[in-house]
Amino acid sequence: MNLASHKDRFDAVQQRHRWLAFPYAVIKKFGEDSSANLAVLITYYTFFSIFPLLLALFSILGFVLHGNPSWQHQIETSALHNFPLIKGPLPRHGSVIIVVIGTVLAVYSGLNVAKAAQNAWDTVYCVPKDKRPGFVPKNLRALRLVVVGGLGLIATTVVSSAVASGSAIGLHVGLGVSILSLLITLVLNSALFAVVFRWLTVRKVTLRAMLPGAVLSAVALGILQGVASAFIAHKLKGAMATYGSFGTVIVVLSWFYLQSQVLLFAAQVNVVKQDKLWPRSLNESPSDAE
Repeated sequence: MNLASHKDRFDAVQQRHRWLAFPYAVIKKFGEDSSANLAVLITYYTFFSIFPLLLALFSILGFVLHGNPSWQHQIETSALHNFPLIKGPLPRHGSVIIVVIGTVLAVYSGLNVAKAAQNAWDTVYCVPKDKRPGFVPKNLRALRLVVVGGLGLIATTVVSSAVASGSAIGLHVGLGVSILSLLITLVLNSALFAVVFRWLTVRKVTLRAMLPGAVLSAVALGILQGVASAFIAHKLKGAMATYGSFGTVIVVLSWFYLQSQVLLFAAQVNVVKQDKLWPRSLNESPSDAE
């Protein structure tokens, strides 16, 4: 059997069919850009930013939704659905000190997340290092991302939770309301991702060009959240047996890492589609694509 000839035949087939050529080109560029390594840095900073953000959010809810514990519980449950292993004593009442400390720590950590993401997106979009923003512009861009992204995340959580609860419009929570909540969350998250993706790179890219990856991110992360319990249970069982009490930290990092990879894969989809970087040969080296 001539393996080389079979490989060449398959290569010719995949290059002729977009449904094969496009995903292969995305996967190939994902590897060439070392996207998995870029996701590691984003994961590291995300891990340290999410806890003060949640502390500040829940304390603010204690002020805003004082006297309406059902809404507060619904929003908290929806927010923690994104982070399945985060449990424990979280503030249920408003505290100015917790709001201030949590917000400051969240913004500081969030700036590092945003800067790591900017570096990743500029790498994905092949922006030369000498064309990337300097220290001050980079931090200002990062601050904009933290403010808009953080407020956007809170807004999508609040809106989807309000629809899901049904109490705002007097509906009984059933299948129809759940589907409506899912659709609204998908649309809002897609719009948020499109804006954030556009701001993450200095390359001039339209919102329309960002939509495919934004929708893919919203759908993929929604599915991940849906299977979170099974994923976490499976990973946690093995991690606890191997690492003991450190198992929970390992699984949380793995969860964030998986989501970071999904977002970077979606960014690669946008780049490959916009720059028409397909088809790619199985035998093609990275330098051949440049």
